[in-house]
Amino acid sequence: MTKQQPRVVVIGLGYVGLPLAVALAKSTQCWGLDVSVDRITELTAGYDRTGEIDQDRLAASSLHLTSNPADCPAADFYIVTVPTPIDDENRPDLSLVIAASNTVGAMLDRARQPANPPASQPIVIYESTFYPGVTEDICAPQLAATSGLICGEDFFVAYSPERINPGDREHTIDKITKVVAGQTPDVLEKVAALYGAVTSGGVYRAASIKAAEAAKVIENAQRDINIAFMNEITQIFRQMDLSIWDVLSAANTKWNFLDFSPGLVGGHCIGVDPFYLSHRARELGHYPRVILSGRTTNDGMAGWLATQLHAQVQHQPSEILVMGLTFKENVPDIRNSKVFNVIAALRALGHTVTAHDPHANAHEIMHEYAIEADPAALERSYDMVLFAVPHAVYFDSVMGDLARLVRPGGVVADIKNAIDPATLRPDVRYWRF
Repeated sequence: MTKQQPRVVVIGLGYVGLPLAVALAKSTQCWGLDVSVDRITELTAGYDRTGEIDQDRLAASSLHLTSNPADCPAADFYIVTVPTPIDDENRPDLSLVIAASNTVGAMLDRARQPANPPASQPIVIYESTFYPGVTEDICAPQLAATSGLICGEDFFVAYSPERINPGDREHTIDKITKVVAGQTPDVLEKVAALYGAVTSGGVYRAASIKAAEAAKVIENAQRDINIAFMNEITQIFRQMDLSIWDVLSAANTKWNFLDFSPGLVGGHCIGVDPFYLSHRARELGHYPRVILSGRTTNDGMAGWLATQLHAQVQHQPSEILVMGLTFKENVPDIRNSKVFNVIAALRALGHTVTAHDPHANAHEIMHEYAIEADPAALERSYDMVLFAVPHAVYFDSVMGDLARLVRPGGVVADIKNAIDPATLRPDVRYWRF
């Protein structure tokens, strides 16, 4: 007799949830649930706005898509992959996770009904980034309260931190090592088997759910701190008329020098996760000096950059083109992108700023930042061009003729060290970190 495939419901179909659900659908009966009707409509039509899954892969997948929890059967695993942002005071905002837990809790209650029963007590796995303790101390009680069930008897919880890197085609869900943790040894093995069937990178069984939560939150905090050091020395060396790139080129010849670069730290992970850890640390009475110092340095980088660019145009009101608005290259994700902070600071200094990005959605930009992206921006010339995000499409279509965007005596500012200054006209000034 053939063993029935496990049933899985993935809650949240963004950058994390969709690739995971598509991968799981190869070895399980998988349903993808998202509260956005528009998102489900787009995915059903074969379009993924995140750019993570192409049309052919969506069409070939057996993944069931829905925005209605009632369409999902009782499942063996419920995997929560919703975002965990911060609020205006840099405090953890768990509202989406709590809402998702309520949704799952209602589904767990249906799981007790005899129709379409799961093979055993269901397991709820969280992939969202938390500080240690959220899964067991906040999510599990929420699930119990909504479902009327007992955690540890009627259902169990587990944790497997997401490691999706938007736009990264090398470290994909089917290749990376997945950290897993479960409420009991039996739950741990079931979760390990579920993810082990998905990835060739294997699974790592963490000592506890809290240890897995902590591992995730320090991964990005560590990167944040290292980038903060680079940003600070960039500012120091600028005072000495030194380019950080020349310094790093020399320093990187040492075998154990860490290869980090300066820049604007945004996105949904590195610029957010350290605040989760620091929040919990302060609740415990410990002031996290290193973590918050790194955050302060990185959050201040946009303002510092704007003042440097202001000086490059002799503090005179100028027309400036900003090329690239997303938080990193070759993705459409504008969440927490610090390029918008640079634009705001430049406008506050009296400059007229035109924004352009071939990947970002213009409606999302207007909704989130009240900034209009101009699709015709590359048809005019400016006093300064700020090359903020080095999308590959720019190199394919613009970089060979970049000088035409700059007026005589103008400036090309390159914060990613991506442009060869030898390709510019002699009357165009080149500035970089």
